[in-house]
Amino acid sequence: MLAVDTNVVVRYLARDDSTQTAHATRLLRTEVILLLKTVLLETEWVLRAAYGFDRKATMAALRGLAGLPTVRVEDAPAVAQALEWFAAGMDFADALRVASSGEAAKFMTFDRKLAGRAARAGVTPKIALL
Repeated sequence: MLAVDTNVVVRYLARDDSTQTAHATRLLRTEVILLLKTVLLETEWVLRAAYGFDRKATMAALRGLAGLPTVRVEDAPAVAQALEWFAAGMDFADALRVASSGEAAKFMTFDRKLAGRAARAGVTPKIALL
């Protein structure tokens, strides 16, 4: 199994450099790949901030990537939950942090927007404001 950096994933998804895209595509389709949560987090940010992907395009890209037969996602249940909450309107980074908090009774924050979006998405653990 091989782990990949964000730049490999972005080349595969953005297809902005033909040589690097070909290398990334070959790697992702022929090797068993461990896709780390931190790479997904950074990939979402890069697609949105640098490439202008909207929420729908980002969702399609991340789900397509995670669904490749050669890809194993770190903490797949938390990532799947985060993607659902992202689709429901949460920020992906917030959704991934909350989904990864597993055994915590509550997720504490000062962020009122996070708490509101989480409540609308039915997030657990419960988001609590300080």
